[in-house]
Amino acid sequence: MLQYISTRKNHDPVTASKAIALGMVPEGGLFVPETVPQIDLSGCGGKPYQEVARKILSPLLPDFSSEDIERCVSRAYNSAIFDAKEIVNVVPLDAGRSIMELWHGPTAAFKDVALQIMPHFLATAKRKLGDTSHTVILVATSGDTGKAALEGFKNCEGISIIVFYPHEGVSEIQKLQMATTDGSNTYVVAVKGNFDQCQNGVKQILGSKTLRETFAGHGFTFSSANSINWGRLCPQIVYYWTSYFTLASRGVIKPGDMVNFCVPTGNFGNILAGYYAMRMGLPIGKLICASNKNKVLADFFKTGRYDSNRTFYRTMSPSMDILISSNLERFLFEMTGHDAAAVDAWSGSLADTGVFAVDQAASERMDTVITSGWVDEPEVTASIARIYKKTGYVLDTHTAVAAALSERVPAAGNAAHTVIASTASPYKFSHHVLAGMTGSSPADEFAAIKRIAELSRLPVHRALSNLRDRPILHSEVIEQSQMKDTLVEIMEKINTQAKATVNK
Repeated sequence: MLQYISTRKNHDPVTASKAIALGMVPEGGLFVPETVPQIDLSGCGGKPYQEVARKILSPLLPDFSSEDIERCVSRAYNSAIFDAKEIVNVVPLDAGRSIMELWHGPTAAFKDVALQIMPHFLATAKRKLGDTSHTVILVATSGDTGKAALEGFKNCEGISIIVFYPHEGVSEIQKLQMATTDGSNTYVVAVKGNFDQCQNGVKQILGSKTLRETFAGHGFTFSSANSINWGRLCPQIVYYWTSYFTLASRGVIKPGDMVNFCVPTGNFGNILAGYYAMRMGLPIGKLICASNKNKVLADFFKTGRYDSNRTFYRTMSPSMDILISSNLERFLFEMTGHDAAAVDAWSGSLADTGVFAVDQAASERMDTVITSGWVDEPEVTASIARIYKKTGYVLDTHTAVAAALSERVPAAGNAAHTVIASTASPYKFSHHVLAGMTGSSPADEFAAIKRIAELSRLPVHRALSNLRDRPILHSEVIEQSQMKDTLVEIMEKINTQAKATVNK
């Protein structure tokens, strides 16, 4: 049976259920499949998203029965949750490019595709492990993961979720989406700092043996809904395959043709799912890693040297404003043939100095998979304007980064076509999107939403309907140094609430 191993070889192999329940390796490191299964999906062209998902997820989660997989898939991917029948829409852009719309779920972001099924994965994993503890999900978000995770896990029995996001580091829409989240088990805290500081704080908590043991004594365990959790990452593999099948069924490509995927990238999770799709047999020419002004990944893939000691920019694509990309560790582990010692050394150097450099062999191997580049702010705006004027299609600010870069590298990997991953509805970043469409925009995000709807006739996503009128339920703002103390305070509330529920 397929097991999961640590990228630093500091933990015994575990089942898929255990990897999902733990979230990350407690001693530091991330779980990856010991081997990547090769699967025959040749008969899946034209099949529903749900059927393809079952075929891909089953070998990746071998301790889940077929009934388990069927239950998780059917509960996550249906018309009550996604407003696109296909779950993920593929829209033609021009002769050589298509848009893979990943934002038709309940929060208008690509994270929904994974975070609608992940709660069902976790519940199944806990049942298989005989785990009766109360699980506390810890999330660091650069904007979209937070709301998607809150929506997926709210009111789940035996689970609470705590989201930390960078204060003044997300869009007004993203902030309101999180701050207005209801549910008896949801907690949202703004942290003065950037996403990397939020993420480091969460990793420190998850890696703290003292905290784990203290709360385990009270019947609590920690896990994560960030893409450091394999249960969050593996569902994203599915849409790379279904998008390919869609293109083939339309005659845009022939079965077996190579396709590029251009992915706006921050924490390296979405593009890593594309890599695992490639490893499982999907004909991908190159994965195009698109960075914004925070171009640490673009520089790394060009030079082999990762240097996070640089100016941090707040951009119009805030979900990509990241300088420490957690999932890169998994990719490096794969690129070195599972050399845990090298990965551990590089991770240690990054933690201690903010810098590491890979060897030439790893760099050359990465070049066979990844093409990279970055797009500055004026070019993002120009990309939105150019595509809107030419085609009428409206890009959000993150997708515009990928669209602009895809114009520079159309022939990467000798591919027949390029698919651009569209990671959010344009309405989530309305001020900057409207400025691109028309040259100007009101400061008020909701006035901009109204105007985009008038110009594009694109329906306003239901996640944003009446958002301004919803009550603010979460307003706490803390310093980064207060994250652990804040966690303890929230845990006391959760404990009190759990006791009250038991005593009813």
